[in-house]
Amino acid sequence: MLPVAIKNIRKVPKDKIKFFVITGTLGNLIPAVLFAMAETKLESSVAGILNALTPLFTLLIAVFIYKLKVKGIQIFGLIIGLAGTIAFSLVNNNGALGSINIYVWYIVIATIFYATNLNLIKEYFSNIRSIIVTALSMFFIGPVCIIYLFTTDFIFKLSNVSGAFESMGYLAILGVFGTAIALILYTRLIQINSAVVASSVAYLIPIVAIFWGILDNEVLYPLHFAGMILILSGIYFANKT
Repeated sequence: MLPVAIKNIRKVPKDKIKFFVITGTLGNLIPAVLFAMAETKLESSVAGILNALTPLFTLLIAVFIYKLKVKGIQIFGLIIGLAGTIAFSLVNNNGALGSINIYVWYIVIATIFYATNLNLIKEYFSNIRSIIVTALSMFFIGPVCIIYLFTTDFIFKLSNVSGAFESMGYLAILGVFGTAIALILYTRLIQINSAVVASSVAYLIPIVAIFWGILDNEVLYPLHFAGMILILSGIYFANKT
């Protein structure tokens, strides 16, 4: 993304720069850290299912900030989705109900940031090419990410831990496909639709996440599926207009 950012940075109106910084922070930096922290204790399939909450928070933000009018059925959907989230957070490592799992709420907070970012992109970047939006939003958070990286034991692990370079290769795949290309496509989707409609691709995320989880021998319990049904039902009713 760096060549695209350098080529276009002077073309961007100065009054929009702050929004690129905000979009990079809310849509990339903070959620990436929260997901990485959460997945030290959660299965990736669980994290993927919870990611489906994004449309619910997108709708809430559109209601409270942009005064979007909602119907009773949509409020019902929001309540069901929240119930599914709470159910998820109470499932322990054995698949039974237990105390609240704080790592679930890391994902929930990340989806709130995603939802905020979706509304910002629709509001301020509808007329800027999606590849430029993606490149510049990542460009402005790049220095912060690099500084943070070198406060960790990254160099030590890369030099001394077996398999570290293989992990770097997978991080590169994640960065190119899961972040850069995905964000270009997603930003374009937001631009040509409403933020709420665009966020509804989250329906597909649990399906993909469970597929990869099965390949990786992850374990999902009946309560996880019950929570997923509640969340997806909530999204369905929240988007029913």
